Amino acid sequence: MPEVRGVLLDMDGTLIDSEKVWEVALDDLMKHLGADALSTQARRETVGGSLDSSLRICFREAGRDPHAVPADEYREAGEWFYGRAGELFGHGVPWRPGARELLGALRDEGVPAALVTNTIRVLVDPALEMLGREHFAAVVPGDEVAEPKPAPDPYRRGAELLGADPADCVAIEDSPTGALSAERAGCAVLVVPCELEVPPGDRRVLRETLTGMTPSGLAEVLATVRSRS
Repeated sequence: MPEVRGVLLDMDGTLIDSEKVWEVALDDLMKHLGADALSTQARRETVGGSLDSSLRICFREAGRDPHAVPADEYREAGEWFYGRAGELFGHGVPWRPGARELLGALRDEGVPAALVTNTIRVLVDPALEMLGREHFAAVVPGDEVAEPKPAPDPYRRGAELLGADPADCVAIEDSPTGALSAERAGCAVLVVPCELEVPPGDRRVLRETLTGMTPSGLAEVLATVRSRS
């Protein structure tokens, strides 16, 4: 069985069931912009995306050309959105099934883990208080890389901070955007869908839940992906 040199974990929808928080915050932003709530299809577009991509979708759905919105208005909308999301996060967000137990097992067995998320630092830091900072040897927020997911930058950076080759790492993701990012970085990807269906791929192993997942199970994921190449 190959050795897993690092585990790179997404946050929203993977470790915590926060996609519903984002949905409320996005709908409130639409009201702030004087528009109706996002359509189901537009909401699906935002899942796993960055702040910039979500803002562009919201302005588009509000009948505005995102590229023509004045910079100060665009910035104000982003600040308002993250302020509202911060309020909602402050009420607490439930764990996804099996996530807390897996983090504990990785720490107990000395397998280094990194948190790799499109969420920006000001919201990641409070979330870490709930997740437990001690579980992560590195944290990669979406505003601290050149390009967020689905670009490979976040996962490449996560592996780099762990001192590992992405090919020796397993990424855990819940969305098509995140899975594509990890795949492009060269990681094996354990996909546990939350809000959206995620298509299969040669570098992906799909599972319904993290319940019962262990470090040895992640080694099996890495072995399965390598056997396909």
